[in-house]
Order: sequence, then C-alpha cells, then structure tokens
Amino acid sequence: MTEIGKATRPSWTDALKVYARPRVVSMLFLGFSAGLPFLLVFTTLSAWLTQAEVSRTTIGFFSWVGITYSIKVFWAPVVDRLPLPVLTGLLGRRRGWMLVAQIGIAAGLIAMAYTDPHDNLFWIALFALVVAFSSATQDITIDAYRIEAVGKEIQGAMAASYILGYRIALLAAGAGALHVANIGGWHAAYLSMAMLAGVGIATTLIIREPESSASSDNAYLQEERVVEFMERSAHLPKRLRHLYAWFIGAVVCPFVDFFKRNGLLAIVILALVGLFRISDITMGVMVNPFYLDKGFALDEIANVTKIFGFFMTIAGAGLGGVLVVRFGIMRPLLLGAVLVAVTNLLFAWLAVSEKSLWWLALVISADNLSAGIATSAFIAYLSSLTNRAYTATQYALFSSLMTLPAKFIGGFSGMMVDGYGYPWFFVYASSIGIPAILLVLYLMRRAPVPEN
Repeated sequence: MTEIGKATRPSWTDALKVYARPRVVSMLFLGFSAGLPFLLVFTTLSAWLTQAEVSRTTIGFFSWVGITYSIKVFWAPVVDRLPLPVLTGLLGRRRGWMLVAQIGIAAGLIAMAYTDPHDNLFWIALFALVVAFSSATQDITIDAYRIEAVGKEIQGAMAASYILGYRIALLAAGAGALHVANIGGWHAAYLSMAMLAGVGIATTLIIREPESSASSDNAYLQEERVVEFMERSAHLPKRLRHLYAWFIGAVVCPFVDFFKRNGLLAIVILALVGLFRISDITMGVMVNPFYLDKGFALDEIANVTKIFGFFMTIAGAGLGGVLVVRFGIMRPLLLGAVLVAVTNLLFAWLAVSEKSLWWLALVISADNLSAGIATSAFIAYLSSLTNRAYTATQYALFSSLMTLPAKFIGGFSGMMVDGYGYPWFFVYASSIGIPAILLVLYLMRRAPVPEN
C-alpha cells in the first residue's frame, strides 16, 4: 500500500468527517472495554502495592503479569479459528470470544477486590493474571474486529477512536480508582472497576459481527497448504485430518504468509514492532512509585497525571489519526517515535527538581501528547501489515512483540531505581527508544506500507 494522498490527498474537513462513521464510533466503547483492565494490573496495582508496603523490587516483578499481553500470539490461532459452543452461533466468532473474555475480566477484578495484598500477595498475583489473560484474549478479538470492520484508509481513525475509549477507561481505572481508593479503600476501588466491565459486555451484545469474519469461518479449508495436506492425507482418520488441517490453516499459514509477503524486511519490521514502545512501557512501571516517592498525594496524582493527562493523550491521538489520513502512516510514525524518546527525558529533569504540580503538569502534557500521536500511528501501521485472511493471529503476533521486550525489561525497573535512582532510570528509559527511531527511518526508505 502506498502512503495516502500524493495525488488524491483528502481535505482536512474530509479527514475529520471520518470520526462520524458508525463503525468508528463503536470503537470508542470497545476501546473502553480494552483499556479498563490494563492499569488495574499495572500502575494502579503498583500504587496499591506501594501503600501495602510491598518492596519496589517486588512491584517491578509484578509487572511481569503483563507479559500475558505479550504472549497472546500463542492462543490467538484458537481465538481466530475455534468456534465457541452456542455463543458463536448466537453472536458470531469475534463477539462470542469478546463476551467470554469480558466475563473473565469482571470475575478477576471482583476476586482482586476481596483479597488483601499484605497478607495474600500470591492470590493477588494469581487473580491479576486471570484479569490479564482475559484482557489479552479480549484484545485479540477487538483488534480482529477493528481490522475486519473497515478498510485501511479508515484504520487511523479507528485507532484514534479506540484510543479515546481506551484512555477514558484508563482515566476510570487510574484517576477514578485512585480517588475511590482514597475515599473508600482499594476494595471499593476494584469492585467499582468490575462493575464498569459491563460497558464492554453491553457493547458486544449491540454491535454487529464483521462481514469478513462471518464469511471466513471455514476459509482455511480453501488455503493452498491445507488443500495439499488434505490431498496427501486421505489415509488418516477424518477427525485427525481436520485437526491437522486446522493447525496448518490457523497457525502455520499466517506466519508463512507474513514472511512471504515481506521477505527479509519481515525481520526489520518485527524488530520495529518489538522496540517501538519499549521506552514508554519500561518507564511506565515506575511512574506511580515515583510520584508517591516524590511526595505527591493520591488525589494529586489522579488529578494531574490521569485527568489532565487524559485530555492531552486524547488530543495527541486525535491529531495522530488525522495525520495518518492526511499524510499517510510512516511520517506520523517517525514523529511519534522521536517525541516519545525525547519527552521521557523530561521525567529525569522532574526527578531532580523541586516538587511542583505545575512542572508535573507540563511534563505530563508533553509525554501524553506524544504518546497519543505515536499510538495512533503505530496501531494504523500494525493494521496495515495484516492479511485479512489471518487477522487475529497476525495482529496478535505484532501486538505481542510490541510489548514483550518492554514487559521483560520493565520487570527489572525496580532494581534499576533501587540501584541508581530515578533520574538515571528515566535517562535509560529514554535512550532505549533510539533504535525504534532508526528502524522507522530505515523502513521509510526501503519499504512502503504493504498491500494485502
């Protein structure tokens, strides 16, 4: 796919009208459902553990619960192809899996609400893992729905709408949970978040299944490699043949297809996917402990970093979506990569400065604005790489790689802070974003955004 708009570039007005499309609007609510669990097993949980007097090193290790999001590629083929009894017939392939995942999220949050981390740290970790696994499964289905529902030229707007809903959920799970915890305790905070999981359940019951999803349930039987296998394996029992055929179509073909379409550049693309968000995810593990250690109260953290930061992120995401429609994907992607690395340095400056809500607001403004631009462009880029015959599996591969290196490295962030302090930690978090910038520049010269 060539970049949008060298000969037929849409006007700014036409670019903005894309946000009124019904499918784009639906992503607002699905984004909320996807974003709600994330902070509850990440930075909000780290604040809870900090107040429960859990060590910083242990809090850092807790971030490894989030690795569940990074290995979802291993069960994505099952979600992509396996029908669920009753639910698939009633709701469709995507919506059926969405509903199961959303119920798992609500149940896990309720269990966390009734567990004390001071006395039952293992059970908190286990229930957080249930929430993370269910959330990752939901992400697989929502990503597949988003890609299958509209064409590539709308993916930037779909991403921006998704981010808006996602950030509203982060506002609820971040500032909202902190305010509720400040008033009624962490039990009330997590119980209220479990109730908000009903937004996703209601949305799943309202939206329609994408046409391409419904039409491709048995598409794997027509894939060339599957056909060849079926012809060679007539001597095998029927059930075994179909099981092997399913594995080839659901697991082997998506990966072969990606490397066949991209050749050796596939390695560079996967490297970019793995490194693009390594800077901000690594930094994010320690931001709430940093705010608390700096002397900010829970309500101050909620108001400045969550509520005020929310509007800056939405502004960045909306701008990113418009930039993708107006200028294509790669230039906004480069802009986002540079801004994320540069703005993370501001936290190092904040760490050596006097406590000030005004300076905190300034740093949050720059950081969240850049994160919004980067995320919109990056989601649009990942969407452009998928083949719709293997939507969920291929996108799960990309989104797993997107977080796996950062989640693994982020697990050691507490040790970095304990050993070297916050200023050097933030400098380090910024510097590891440089490889992503170089990879974007390389791909801009060597590879256009691909067609499926």
